[in-house]
Amino acid sequence: MSLSRSARTVLAAATVAAVALPLATTAAHARESGAAAPYAGLPSGTKQAKTLVIGIDGATFDTFSRADVPHLKQLMAKGLTARSNLYANPMAPTVSGAGWSSVATGVWPDKHNVKDNDFTAPDYARYPDYATRLETADPATSTLVVGTWSPIPRIVFGAKTDLRIAGGNDEGTTATAADYLAHGNPDSTFVHLDEVDGAGHSSGSAGDAYLKALHTADAQVGRLLDAVTSRPTYAGEDWLVVVTADHGHTPTGGHGGNTPLERGTFVIAQGKGIVPGSVRDDVKITDIAPTVLRHEGVATDPAWNLDGTALAELKPDDFDALRGSLRTPVDETGLPAGTKGWTNTAPEGWSVDNSKMPTGGVTEWRGWAFATDEFWTDAERGQGRETNVRARDVFAVADSDEWDDKAHGAGQFDSTLVSPSYKLNGAAKATLSYATNYRVDGPQTGDVYVAYDGGVPQLVKSYRSDVNTVERLELDVPAGAKSARLSFRYTGTNSAFWTVDQVALGRPNPPSQLAVASLEADTRLLGRPGSDAAWKVTANGVVRTAQGKPVKGAKVTAELTAGGQVHRLTGTTAKDGSVRFRTTVDQGVAEAALTVTEVRYENLAYYGELDPVRTLDLTRPTGHRG
Repeated sequence: MSLSRSARTVLAAATVAAVALPLATTAAHARESGAAAPYAGLPSGTKQAKTLVIGIDGATFDTFSRADVPHLKQLMAKGLTARSNLYANPMAPTVSGAGWSSVATGVWPDKHNVKDNDFTAPDYARYPDYATRLETADPATSTLVVGTWSPIPRIVFGAKTDLRIAGGNDEGTTATAADYLAHGNPDSTFVHLDEVDGAGHSSGSAGDAYLKALHTADAQVGRLLDAVTSRPTYAGEDWLVVVTADHGHTPTGGHGGNTPLERGTFVIAQGKGIVPGSVRDDVKITDIAPTVLRHEGVATDPAWNLDGTALAELKPDDFDALRGSLRTPVDETGLPAGTKGWTNTAPEGWSVDNSKMPTGGVTEWRGWAFATDEFWTDAERGQGRETNVRARDVFAVADSDEWDDKAHGAGQFDSTLVSPSYKLNGAAKATLSYATNYRVDGPQTGDVYVAYDGGVPQLVKSYRSDVNTVERLELDVPAGAKSARLSFRYTGTNSAFWTVDQVALGRPNPPSQLAVASLEADTRLLGRPGSDAAWKVTANGVVRTAQGKPVKGAKVTAELTAGGQVHRLTGTTAKDGSVRFRTTVDQGVAEAALTVTEVRYENLAYYGELDPVRTLDLTRPTGHRG
């Protein structure tokens, strides 16, 4: 049984004073001599980049327009606002354990495995919280977690965190966190406020008590922000502030289901590089963890298999360009009449082949369509569509189940989504990636093909059972192929669906096509022998393509090693491919080695295994003495 809201409230009431949780010995930091002293048990941070993430449990974004929340609205005006939706069953119910674990780890519940508030078998070993990753990357990082709901500091954030504190209630949490922010020196701080959720359970998101709780939480957010800006070192620091929620609430109270108000969540972010007043539709709560890591200088390792992406690295795909042209319902009468969220018009370069589709059926889903989560999921809830959390903004969907809800001609759903033609560059391999959710509830097939230079499509991947992931498939490119076109064919008989999003064809750098055709060098003694003179070294090279043509504008790097010192030389080739380097070395050096180490031209590169090397005897200069 999940830990109920009433049980959580009793726990908070019984623990009013802030309590520091015991620290694991592995979290203790060995500080360099001269480092600032800890503040109340929190080691002093070492970074200019600082992050503050504030979680408001159960905050429903749709109520902000009715609530008195000036600090949140000021953050929105100065930063980014992004609304998005959570999962629902069968992935996980919309509850706190699953929601805050997704925020902290950067992955969805089917990975971190927190499905309720009991934390029965969390997979935090494979998918730890971001504070743990910060500490692992650099133990000198100062990490602080203060939370009203005790599982936040006790379970969700791990023992590597420097200081984990159960705040008791939101007033205790705010006072404790504000004190550490103003007087300590944390690099990364997470603060959890719980009492908006309590009001939601008591009165529902439509009640006055809920709006009052939001106003109180907003004032507490303001106190935390004031603590940050009051820091004596604030002017020299780089702060990222993020506010989010773990789930929403129904108007009458409660959550855990799949209604839009329960699934709705948000990310508000302010910091350097974030456009003030910007609004985005492609940001998820799983993006918070990698955004914090990136801000703190920790690169995301692909082996971590995160679902989130740092805000600065998110890029819209071709489908997202359709948002402005999305249509209102035609046959989906269960949606509000003015809801915009679908189109059957493919984006530029893409096409949909419906030549094998029967006539009729639900208009919106006749063949591959392009839709938002709000439109597609709310057309009929409880069909597993709420698991499509890895798609962002507008995505492609083939839904034989929903199409079949209206009379149609004989035959099965059979539609193919066709990509633009991607240019190839001569590399022998390419990588196809896309987010996909393939769900089966009857006879259906899903197949991915690639066709090179307009040839016969070749099967790349087949789906016959449930898959919800981001695929990364390596393709063997035929020699001499100039282009590739992808296609996604879905067939189904009143089965389920297939979604595809963020399609990309990655092509590695092409094989080297540059060569250093020649390298000559001479030396000249500047001054008289035995004096403090130096050797002047002049080197001339020529860069050509593999076909022998001279290359203009290539960047050439060479190294002259003499007397144990390395002189780095750079030059740019002229029209005839020639390049010249000049440098001087001490007269006393008897020998020097000159090597071309790198040549770059546009996206072509040439490296050292064939680079010519010249060994120079500086005691016998080839030029005359000056």
